Amino acid sequence: MASDSPSYTASSASLRRRPQLSEEVASILRHKIMTAELLPGTPIRMDETAVEIGVSVTPVREALLTLRGEGMVDSAPHRGYVVAELSRTDVEDIFWLQGQAATRIARRTAAMIDDDSLADLAAANDALRAAAATGDVTAISAAEFDFHRAHNRISGSNKLAWFLLSATRYTPHQMYAADPAWAAVALDSHQQLIDAYRARDPKAAATAAAIQFTDGATRLLAHLSSTDLWR
Repeated sequence: MASDSPSYTASSASLRRRPQLSEEVASILRHKIMTAELLPGTPIRMDETAVEIGVSVTPVREALLTLRGEGMVDSAPHRGYVVAELSRTDVEDIFWLQGQAATRIARRTAAMIDDDSLADLAAANDALRAAAATGDVTAISAAEFDFHRAHNRISGSNKLAWFLLSATRYTPHQMYAADPAWAAVALDSHQQLIDAYRARDPKAAATAAAIQFTDGATRLLAHLSSTDLWR
């Protein structure tokens, strides 16, 4: 993973059209922290951040409160908010947690998936393949999300799927979507998952589901190691 990954940006116009503006701001800041664009100890000034993103100070303040609750930022006397420490163990644990949830869902899905759902997953993977061919980061990220959303609905594991979605907020999706090698792994792991479901093989399904999380952790750790984060 190249160390000069693209910044996660969004136009002020697109942000203002969304109802949960503070969540969007939190997502942008979370991405910057998880990719070491913002290093530990870096102050996050509300007025400057608001101008940079193109929003008012209020959603930035709300976003920082959310991130403080997640341990992503700390409040410092006379300094406002600063980026919190991010360790290798933190990164490993985030992806371990995601993988545990995903493999449990995959085992359940293997026992109950029908032909229509298999067709839906195949179509979603084809959509990701088409997006990857264009190199459009936004389209790739959206297609990847659509595949996993369709997948996680099949087993009916609603609460577990919600926990998995919550954990994936720490995944720098835009960084991955900009990496063709990541897209190749994602497409291949999706196909392995679909093949395992066709064979009604829960063990193979769990193995396939884990691939992306292992790969994601490896890529992010390599990227972060190339920055000043742990130097």
